[in-house]
Amino acid sequence: MNVFILSHACVTPINQAFFAEVERRTGWNLTIVAPARWASEYGSRVLERWPDYQGALVPVPVWLSGNVPLHVYRTFFRDLLRTHAPDVVFVHHEPYGLATAQLYAANAAVRRCPIGFFTWQNIPKRYPAPFRQLEQWVYGQSAFACSGSESAADVLRQKGYTGPIDALPASLDLDLYRPYDGAPALKRELGVEEDVPLIGFMGRIVEEKGLGTLVQALDQLREQAWQVAFIGGGAYEGELRRMLTQMGLIDRCTWRAYVPHTEAPRYLSAFDVLVLPSETRPNWKEQFGRVIIEAMACGTPVLGSDSGEIPHLIEATQGGLTFAEGDAHALAARLQSLLTDPALGHRLAEHGRRAVQERFSLAAVAEAFAGTLRRAARPSTTPIQVH
Repeated sequence: MNVFILSHACVTPINQAFFAEVERRTGWNLTIVAPARWASEYGSRVLERWPDYQGALVPVPVWLSGNVPLHVYRTFFRDLLRTHAPDVVFVHHEPYGLATAQLYAANAAVRRCPIGFFTWQNIPKRYPAPFRQLEQWVYGQSAFACSGSESAADVLRQKGYTGPIDALPASLDLDLYRPYDGAPALKRELGVEEDVPLIGFMGRIVEEKGLGTLVQALDQLREQAWQVAFIGGGAYEGELRRMLTQMGLIDRCTWRAYVPHTEAPRYLSAFDVLVLPSETRPNWKEQFGRVIIEAMACGTPVLGSDSGEIPHLIEATQGGLTFAEGDAHALAARLQSLLTDPALGHRLAEHGRRAVQERFSLAAVAEAFAGTLRRAARPSTTPIQVH
């Protein structure tokens, strides 16, 4: 079977690993089209190939690089569709995006083969014209949809999509995301003694990640031994440092800017607990929390707020504890439990690692996605709907 994939996320090579696993398990011919260059908060990235991906990788320049909903490819896609002759098309992009409509229009004009999209959107937003109309048109043209979470699937139904929806959560290469043997050495590299618990945060340092609440919780635990590592960068970093300095906690913090995906497991393995204290905003709530399963795969327990998908993910894996978002007292109490009871952390870590192996490995998610594409390419009289 020939599969045609459009994915701006695949400009980051590790995101091709999932499709490499689909390729390996099925023997299908895959074509990935991605931006030739993509702007991000970490700088401009040029499309590169992930070593395990063997299929066609087609770089196409885009206008409005870095703008997820508004970017468009500098092609009509018609020649690409004729050349690669797909049996099924997957747009790894939200249904309201201009790039999505662009490929859907080309498919309608050239191939009219089964086509589907992906969504993380877990808030039922009403978009202005023409995005609202394009979104509804995409729904009507789609043979299938994939959602990153159950709440995203619920939003699709609320907004009028009536076709099949299959689950497509984040997945991990467990050869990369695993406990790292050199964790004690890395703690020393970060300036943390081996017997001092290391609390970790990894991600964008922005206000909605709840880092102000984390600082307040740490202030309540100042009498206990701990260090905290902030891995990432963002607009809130200056305010975060100011708060920590004002509270006299800055000397107990270590900082690293963005680290490559291939280096992330080393840091996650060194943490004694990963904290994700995200806080819902009117136009945003945590869509999944990929770093949660990354930490669990590395043998690290997780402490997360109840924003968006976080509590559902932690409950499903049993790999951590949750607290009410914005509640510094509750966060401090959960942290204290983990800091003073290492056995609890070990039990949670074991549950989480096992659950990630079973549910979020590349193999497990790729096999399920292959089933989605098979059903789309050879539809039965009764569509199968999986949430």
